[in-house]
Amino acid sequence: MSLLIVGSIALDNVETPYGKVDHSLGGSAIFTSMASKNFCKSSIVGIVGYDFPKSYFELFRENGLDTQDLKSVPGRTFHWAGKYNDLNKAETLDTQLNVFADFDPQLCDDNKKCDYVFLGNIDPVLQLKVLKQMNNAKITACDTMNFWISGAKSKLLKVINEVDIIFINEDELRMLTDVQNIFEAAQKAKEMGPQLIVVKRGEYGSFVYSDEFIFFAPVYPVRKVIDPTGAGDSFAGGFMGYIASQGNLEEITIKNAMIFGTITASFNVESFSIDRLRKICMNDILARKEVIEKSIRF
Repeated sequence: MSLLIVGSIALDNVETPYGKVDHSLGGSAIFTSMASKNFCKSSIVGIVGYDFPKSYFELFRENGLDTQDLKSVPGRTFHWAGKYNDLNKAETLDTQLNVFADFDPQLCDDNKKCDYVFLGNIDPVLQLKVLKQMNNAKITACDTMNFWISGAKSKLLKVINEVDIIFINEDELRMLTDVQNIFEAAQKAKEMGPQLIVVKRGEYGSFVYSDEFIFFAPVYPVRKVIDPTGAGDSFAGGFMGYIASQGNLEEITIKNAMIFGTITASFNVESFSIDRLRKICMNDILARKEVIEKSIRF
């Protein structure tokens, strides 16, 4: 039940109404793996520069993350700076790709054998490159964004056709399908190849669309959102971590995965970077699951 996670690793500057952090640990691969670690063994595929603090490598080891395919090369680590005046929308102040511009994921033999794969929000060309290296993965998933939908749609459609699950928000789904009705758009996206369309709706929760059912997951009632950076990635990490722990896409498994994704995202937004995710255990997760289940049970 090993989950392969491919994505960006960053040193972020983030400012919200609750404070500011500089060169904090971030990136899609980081938030996803730190959210999945309580459910399964996770392996990170990514690239960092020589400026990447050694203490973070120790953090990965402490949390049981496999870093065989985390490459450290000369240069500076991917850097993003953003500000939230509205916690529902980030204003990008600076993006420096640095070594990430030359990211060329090459998997070791162990990682090629992983049964579960999550392709973070990166260039579809790189997502395809990873998929081609896998040895009969059981369940594969990808995330994407409007930048790739508008600038690399033909490659993205190839990825979507090959994965079992796609994570996408409402605006991106409409953009991908050219359909305004969200359920019609989900059906059209499903006809592109995936078994499941997982639609992220921010503070309004999420829903999953399949041929057999539609399931809406509420948000956990977080009283104080400190930093929403990585919320979508941590949602995907909780979802995919649980899927990997169960090894199937049965209806009950998918519904529980949606709840666990919601819960891991709720912890993520309560702090800057991964400060909250690194401290939680399964008991913390299950306590919040009980709260959510009460809110959806008649």
